[in-house]
Amino acid sequence: MLGRPFGAPNEPQFQSRVLRALLALFDQPSGPVLEDFPCEAPEAEAGETPFACPVSFARAGSDRADPIGAMRREIAQLVPWYELARKRRGRTTVGVSGLTIEDAAEFAASFTGDQPAAAYDGRISAGVALKRVCDDLKAYYYEAVAAQPGNASPSEIDRWFWFETAAAKVFLAIQQACLRSEDKSLLPLGKLSLVPRAVTHALAEQPRSET
Repeated sequence: MLGRPFGAPNEPQFQSRVLRALLALFDQPSGPVLEDFPCEAPEAEAGETPFACPVSFARAGSDRADPIGAMRREIAQLVPWYELARKRRGRTTVGVSGLTIEDAAEFAASFTGDQPAAAYDGRISAGVALKRVCDDLKAYYYEAVAAQPGNASPSEIDRWFWFETAAAKVFLAIQQACLRSEDKSLLPLGKLSLVPRAVTHALAEQPRSET
C-alpha cells in the first residue's frame, strides 16, 4: 500500500521485517528490482466508532458517465477533513508535485483523454510528472479520511479509496492510458506503480454490472 508501506503504527517487529527486506534488495546483482513483500501488515486496533466516511460521495455506478467531475466534487468535499488532518499533524505529505490539489487533479485527468497535458516541469518526464500528481491525490484522500471518526485501519482506508471513490476510477482509466501510450516513461505506471496488483485482481473478479 503506497500510503502506509510499514502498516499500522506501533508495530516495531513488522516494521523491522519490512526494513530488512528493503535493505536486502541492495544485495541483488542488478536492478531495478521489484518484489512483493510476502506478508500482510497487521491491522491497527479498531476504535469504538465504526469507520464510515461522513462525506456522502455518489454511490457506485452513479458517477460512471463523469468520473472526472465526480473526483473534482470529492476533492472539494474533503477539504475540511484534509485541513483538519494537516492541523492535527502539523505537516502533510501532499505537495510532491508542487501543484495545488485542484491543478494536480486536472493534470492527472488529462491523461484519460486524447491530449495529455505537457509536464508542468520541463526537467522531468511525463511519467515522473504524472506519478507525482497521483501520489499527491492519493495522499490527499488518505490524509483526509484518516482524520474522520472511526480510527480506520490501513486496509479499511485502502478499500474505501479503491472501491468507493471516483478518484480510483480515474486512476484506473489513467492506468489503461499509460499501457496504451507510446511514451515509454508512462509504461511503468501502467504496469506497476499506479494501481496495486491486489486491487487490479479484485476488480477483475467482480461481476460486471449491466448498463
